[in-house]
Amino acid sequence: MSSKEWNVPASLVSKRTKNPIRAIVDHLKVVPNKEKHFISLALGDPTTFGNFKLEESCVDAVKSHLLSYKANGYPPSIGYPQAREALAKHYTTPEAPLTANDVVIGSGCSDALNLCIGAIANEGQNILLPCPGFSLYETLASSKGIECRFYNLLPGKSWEIDVPHLESLIDKNTAAILINNPSNPCGSVYKKSHLLEILSVCDKHKIPLISDEIYADMAFEGHEFIPIATLTKTVPVLTCGGLAKKFLVPGWCVGWVLIHDRNNIFHEIRQGIVSLSQLTLGANSLITASIPDLLNAPKEFYQATMAQLEANARVSKELLSNIPGLVPVFPQGAMYLMVEIQLDQFRDITSDLDFVEKLAGEESVLCLPGKCFRCPKPFIRIVFTPPKDQLAIAYQRIREFCKRHHI
Repeated sequence: MSSKEWNVPASLVSKRTKNPIRAIVDHLKVVPNKEKHFISLALGDPTTFGNFKLEESCVDAVKSHLLSYKANGYPPSIGYPQAREALAKHYTTPEAPLTANDVVIGSGCSDALNLCIGAIANEGQNILLPCPGFSLYETLASSKGIECRFYNLLPGKSWEIDVPHLESLIDKNTAAILINNPSNPCGSVYKKSHLLEILSVCDKHKIPLISDEIYADMAFEGHEFIPIATLTKTVPVLTCGGLAKKFLVPGWCVGWVLIHDRNNIFHEIRQGIVSLSQLTLGANSLITASIPDLLNAPKEFYQATMAQLEANARVSKELLSNIPGLVPVFPQGAMYLMVEIQLDQFRDITSDLDFVEKLAGEESVLCLPGKCFRCPKPFIRIVFTPPKDQLAIAYQRIREFCKRHHI
């Protein structure tokens, strides 16, 4: 008999793969008050409460492709040509023209981001990420041995980037800067002047840009979403988007990369993204085949979605203002807002995590602590997609909770 014992360690990649949100949420000590119905303001899924619904023509389009029996096989790993052509046509502008060859379809925007980060950075290099920011960026990069450096966002300036701090993080090993506009978790929408500041830094240091624009066009009145690739002729940009938020179908998991590169700087990156797409053999065939039809959804569908979101944002501003100990930073778009907790105004709240756990235990309202997004100060993130009556109940409970614990 062999004296050798079993030893099957997990891979280095798996050990490096950690999601900061899961690391915190999975250990939350939450025991909701059973006397009050539970309201979650934590999950960034617009379908949770049933008040945001997909346009009927989009449902019919998917049914049509399902019944055709022509979209059941393996698609090309980068997506069907007709879907890529439709995306190129939909997103092309005179300032940032696109062809089908500039589009790669992936399994959701998360996969699109994974393709970009994997193609553009090597182990030992670094990538600059927003703080606070969506935690998956760090998960995708660190799993590949890429160092994550976090640049500050400024709550007093509606979460604009602290550009001097961003620039101070750049060195010879910086592979890319990643921005998220409109933002999760901040709900910010960057002005043209600010986007030009970011591009100026990229141009100066010759650092390419990855732009997460999954919330593209989801800007409220008085604010304008501007695709950053339309503002430069010199900085190569990988724009990531998808169906999840604007189309209200996060579970369909189809996204894309738009390669903006008018000077052939990304000639190797293009092939890298294509090669990495072959790891999964392509996104969902049925939904990918439906993309040309989905992109033709009536404008009234998007207008109705934004009207509902903006109404919820107004309710949030009305009902979260002047709560003792809280300082909300009201959103300019997307479906999130961040609220600062002034710990010195509470007698028995020690952190944002403590606030979240006690709020859930006493009032059956769940938010996410800012720690989930590496926020250096005590904040909570609120998702304001529930129906207005549920939001009103949740916000009233938050007000009562804060009054109870306030000094």
